[in-house]
Amino acid sequence: MQDLHPTQIVQRLDQLTELSVALGRSHDIAGLLERILLAAKNLTGADGGTLYRPSADRRSLCFHISRNDTLGLHQGGVDGEPIDIPGVPLFDAEGRQNLSSVAAYAANRGESVNIDDVYEAERFNFSGMRAFDQRFGYHSQSFLTVPMSNHEGELIGVLQLINAKDPDTGVIGAFSATDQRFIEALAAQAAVAITNQQLIVQLEELLEALVRLINIGIDEKSPYTGRHCQFVPELTMMLAEAAHNAETGPLADFRMTEADRKELWMAGLLHDCGKITTPVHVVDKATKLETIFDRIALIDTRFEVLLRDAEIKALKRQIAEPGAAGAIAGELQDELAQLADDRAFLRRANVGGEGMAPQDQERVLRIAKYRWVNPEGVEADFLDADEASNLTIRFGTLTDAERKVINNHISVTIRMLEALPWPKHLKNVPEYAGGHHERMDGKGYPRGLTKSQMSVQARLMAIADIFEALTARDRPYKKGKLLSESLRILGNFAQNGHIDPDLFDIFIRSKIYMVFAEKNMDAWQIDAIDESAIPGYTP
Repeated sequence: MQDLHPTQIVQRLDQLTELSVALGRSHDIAGLLERILLAAKNLTGADGGTLYRPSADRRSLCFHISRNDTLGLHQGGVDGEPIDIPGVPLFDAEGRQNLSSVAAYAANRGESVNIDDVYEAERFNFSGMRAFDQRFGYHSQSFLTVPMSNHEGELIGVLQLINAKDPDTGVIGAFSATDQRFIEALAAQAAVAITNQQLIVQLEELLEALVRLINIGIDEKSPYTGRHCQFVPELTMMLAEAAHNAETGPLADFRMTEADRKELWMAGLLHDCGKITTPVHVVDKATKLETIFDRIALIDTRFEVLLRDAEIKALKRQIAEPGAAGAIAGELQDELAQLADDRAFLRRANVGGEGMAPQDQERVLRIAKYRWVNPEGVEADFLDADEASNLTIRFGTLTDAERKVINNHISVTIRMLEALPWPKHLKNVPEYAGGHHERMDGKGYPRGLTKSQMSVQARLMAIADIFEALTARDRPYKKGKLLSESLRILGNFAQNGHIDPDLFDIFIRSKIYMVFAEKNMDAWQIDAIDESAIPGYTP
């Protein structure tokens, strides 16, 4: 084909410049590859073209996109027909480079190959091409094959163009030297764009892998917390999608892009990453006396000492006062019964609950004043101050000091996340993840933010966090609650300024609670729900 007029060259330079800018802006590798092939065809007037990508093991070239205008073929790429053509080997069975295939030659040698007429070329094996021509009634003539390599010389792909057409006559001719230079320039720009996108994908995959690494560490430390770190992101995204789809109400304008979704998902995965620093005996404290072990066993032993001492004392009295043996035996039985009842009571008190009655707290303190002889032979109070303090915990199993340790995890989470150099599209992760313990009325922690100071994403994550915690069936310190009870508690939170009532309305109205329950809760937890009876919700 005749070389180009200077005016045509200028036009092509303009096209190549515009394309280079477009390639730099593209964020979709699949669409990027499609655009590269189409641009190459348009620049050279080629009737057909193929884009090869190296296989995962880099032992062959795979057909990625194939187009032919005359035959109306469009295979692979974004919306083409599936490609079922075998790949082109880059090496033979002995490991030698395959130099008989023009695509493999270009890939292995890193050189462009420009052939005027393949039926007259003897250097390469074109048997596959001839079979293609015979099958489709086509005539392949000119080939331009250009490798694409990144800045490290690693093969990205191979671009192959077929049958250069004269734009005026439609006659098939050879690809000119100018055609080759333009396509080599395009291939170089394309390789940079593809490499950039691959690096971005690899960095995102690395970041997600690091997040999973943190969650694996939390899971190994506390399986209960690990489950929570998996379910909260799932529930968060369900509620976020429902809010995104809302067409009326206060959240009708809330919308998310795909980048927004990635950012929120990342925040959900990391919302409790600070718990990696929280002591296990606090995170998983199953009973009030548990530290490394449940100290109720020590108290049981003391009861055995009291029971033994009571019997010894009674026997000594019976020997000293044989006439009062019967009365002494009766007193002994009363004392043993009282000690047995006290032991059973402390065992029950050791289990955390929704609220310990004041009279039960007082009884613990009375028992604490019993006297016993410890292993050192010293008479002492039956319970020390720490044991008495733990056994009188009113709600749950944590003391005030331990609750502060637990609550500190969110401050650690924020510090950890704010220390990272987040890219622009993930810059809100610390705010979303760090706000799930704030309250609408400003009484939350760690920053005491109000609703107006919080993003929608942080507010909806707070609901997901609470609901998952209420329904969790695997916590060592409590059983999972019934679905109805969990919704009642959550509804009360919506009324008292704890959670966002608008998002709570969407949570119920969209039946998110039921979708999550059917997937992640035990069957016995899923009871009948009367939505009209849920506090803070109007059907």
